[in-house]
Amino acid sequence: MPKIKTKSGAKKRFKVTAGGKVLYQQSHKRHGMIKRTKKQIRQLRGTNVLFKSDGDKVKKYFLPNG
Repeated sequence: MPKIKTKSGAKKRFKVTAGGKVLYQQSHKRHGMIKRTKKQIRQLRGTNVLFKSDGDKVKKYFLPNG
């Protein structure tokens, strides 16, 4: 049987922590910043943790070796 490959798009977008949680980068920060309020820009900094059910799907289908 062939090995299961990791989806290359997912490997760029998600990171699995030691505890098994899935981190992702906040969206809406690439362009159009002039439209957003200072509060929105501030709150979109950093990374977030996916909900458990979504994280489990990402790990199962997109990051099998993660």
